[in-house]
Amino acid sequence: MTQFNRGRAKAEARAEIQAEVPGLTAGGATSPLSLHGRWTPPPTRGRPQPAVPVPWVTNHQGGAGYVREPKSELFLLAVTHLVGQQSYYESATSRDERFVRLVRQLAVDAPQWTSGLLRWLRTEGQLRTAALVGAAEFTRARLDAGAPGLSRQVIDAVLQRADEPGELLEYWVPRYGRRLPQPVKRGIADAARRLYTGRALLKYDTPGRAYRFGDVLELTHPAPAADRPWQGGLFRYALDRRHRPERALPPDGERFLDAHHTLLSVPVERRHALVTGPGGAERLAEAAMTWEALAGWLQGPLDGAVWEAVIPSMGPMALLRNLRNFDQAGVSDETAAVVAARIADPAEVARSRQFPFRYLAACRNAPAPRWERALETALGHSLGNVPALAGRTLVLVDRSGSMFDTPSARSELNRADSAAIFGTALALRAEQADLVEFGTGSRPVEAAPGESVLRVLERFHDLGGTETAAAVTRNYRRHDRVVVVTDEQARWTTSRDPFAAVPRDVPVYTWNLAGYAAGHTPAGPHRHTFGGLSDAAFRLIPLLESGREAAWPWE
Repeated sequence: MTQFNRGRAKAEARAEIQAEVPGLTAGGATSPLSLHGRWTPPPTRGRPQPAVPVPWVTNHQGGAGYVREPKSELFLLAVTHLVGQQSYYESATSRDERFVRLVRQLAVDAPQWTSGLLRWLRTEGQLRTAALVGAAEFTRARLDAGAPGLSRQVIDAVLQRADEPGELLEYWVPRYGRRLPQPVKRGIADAARRLYTGRALLKYDTPGRAYRFGDVLELTHPAPAADRPWQGGLFRYALDRRHRPERALPPDGERFLDAHHTLLSVPVERRHALVTGPGGAERLAEAAMTWEALAGWLQGPLDGAVWEAVIPSMGPMALLRNLRNFDQAGVSDETAAVVAARIADPAEVARSRQFPFRYLAACRNAPAPRWERALETALGHSLGNVPALAGRTLVLVDRSGSMFDTPSARSELNRADSAAIFGTALALRAEQADLVEFGTGSRPVEAAPGESVLRVLERFHDLGGTETAAAVTRNYRRHDRVVVVTDEQARWTTSRDPFAAVPRDVPVYTWNLAGYAAGHTPAGPHRHTFGGLSDAAFRLIPLLESGREAAWPWE
């Protein structure tokens, strides 16, 4: 007869309860982002803990992976996902399909949570396409389920730029047809009333768009906003531009449209002199002439004098993208100093909401010394959420081969670059930190207090595989916490937990930059996972360590 084992029975019961009720808590800090369920008080450091069987799967590297619950899986995928872009281990199609499946599931099972995610994703997360696709699939899923409410509001909320109503239609119509359901039609119409202005029309209503302003108006029929009676004339002008451009005349009172129309009527041979002469910068600003449209209007390249005329009306992102063009065109040092001051201005950095890696990309694309100091300063401002952690911190930066794929076809930087930026910033601000890069092996990265993040980045390497467990075992020396920036696709380890060498009461913070389905550590107390390309997640670390609950970012 099989002998009853009380200890094993209790362990199996605890594992079953944890699997059935993953959100059950009993004391201590917790966070829905940390993907764990806490059901026993935190143990005393160093005390041996009984082994509890944890279900696992095989990850993309052949190591042990741990399945996340749907909300956590969608959050990490959403904040790392650029629609239509493959990653190292997932094709674009399978990644997109997983995103759509999760959105549609949670649109019905957890609609308030999902609507909050999509709003936050577009506004705070600054991820346009994922938010638009998510809003469309959220709406489709709720229509299919016969669930009323929320869809119109979600669509309106994610449309934050005047070209985005057309982009949502560009996604919806090929998939679901031109007969728009009422939530789609009304949500887009709400956004059009809010976003359509004369300036927006000049910037975004261009012939290359699949859905022009006029197309959006014809499909959704928005009435002018009550507090914007001038929109009636603007809407008629947008329709004329779409169908009768030779007869389109700006409505009365639209100064940007009037100035733009006047500028377009200037003969080609006089345009360069008009722009580069006295008052040229003011004329371009009054006509809302963008730098993208300027070359076509001039019918020639942008030389230094033209750039100097349009620079005052350019936004922060446009300045970052064109630093090399400024150098090649011969923009003066005086103008360059003005540009550098704007780039380094903390208010401009906050307003532009650029991800930190944008400044590294600009520095690599335009290596001229006159930009370096400004970009270095701006990068520091963009990392404003990185806390100064007390005590001793081990920071592990994944430099394996899978981290060297780019999140977007339009990005010049890869996930390894972003990991190095965030890991270095955390190490430089911490009271005492050991910064380590790891892959097949691991090695320390020297980072002196007060040193430039850009200088430290030059010391990182490509280190092959993903031996997370070996890096942890080799470098953990009774630190107060461990932070690892990675894609979580660790190689096999006999313990199936790469953090087995870290006592269970020492917090481990994983920052996932890829959003794959399987995590690299089993759920449990003091094991937290965040994600994304911004530094906002770091502010949760002090909250968790002070014993406070850290909710989802939009809650």
